[in-house]
Amino acid sequence: MTLPTDKPRAGADTLRGGPRRRRVRTGVPLPLLVPALIGLAFLIVPLIALVVRTPWHSLPAQLTSPDVWQALKLSLICATLATGVSLVIGVPLAWLLARVDFPGRGLVRALVTLPLVLPPVVGGVALLMALGRNGIVGRWLDAWFGITLPFSTAGVVIAEAFVAMPFLVISVEGTLRAADPRYEEAAATLGASRFTAFRRVTLPLIAPGIAAGAVLAWARALGEFGATITFAGNFPGRTQTMPLAVYLALQSDPEAAIALSLVLLAVSIAVLAGLRDRWMRAG
Repeated sequence: MTLPTDKPRAGADTLRGGPRRRRVRTGVPLPLLVPALIGLAFLIVPLIALVVRTPWHSLPAQLTSPDVWQALKLSLICATLATGVSLVIGVPLAWLLARVDFPGRGLVRALVTLPLVLPPVVGGVALLMALGRNGIVGRWLDAWFGITLPFSTAGVVIAEAFVAMPFLVISVEGTLRAADPRYEEAAATLGASRFTAFRRVTLPLIAPGIAAGAVLAWARALGEFGATITFAGNFPGRTQTMPLAVYLALQSDPEAAIALSLVLLAVSIAVLAGLRDRWMRAG
């Protein structure tokens, strides 16, 4: 006598094409779709408006005017120098945070990333208190070496490096943590010093992370405004970078402000496009 059972028969399931599966609804719920579309429009519409309101007929003349070209040239030079400064001191700092276990490492990491959330104007004031003529370090630079950083082109580089270097440090530290330390250990067993292992083994391994961090730092330095105007001022030809020129032109020549803003927008899009394989890949 065969008792009834709740289990499906294997033969019947096979004939029907296998076990039945419940259909999963993949539609987007309306309470989520509407806010998502509003958020997308909130972020995209201002950028579209900037492109639509761009004076395309006078754009070449605007971009080739002496004032705009001067600000553009100074911005490119200062952003590149600030990125160089960030590389020289930021890569070793990232290695220290990733490879060396020392007391207070979490606090040091928090302080390193603080400029990411610190209002740029506050960063400029902090730089003045540290490196100004009467600052705790600046007074000695002025007395011993005759170096005055505020309201100079060097001050622009310092201000941009201050706000941009955390992007490089975070990128390089993350790459170092993902890299296999056994390669460095193998180099050490072969007699290489720790610095030689870093130079010959670690640097090639983390080169993509360094490149990505450098590009992010350069883009952040190019768009810096608050710390620059507070620490270096707004002097045409000496400290007036593109963001400062946009702010000044908006009051007297809106078309020039739009043209400069379009250049900064194009640079930002180019940076994101260049980093899409590392940062923007979805799945």
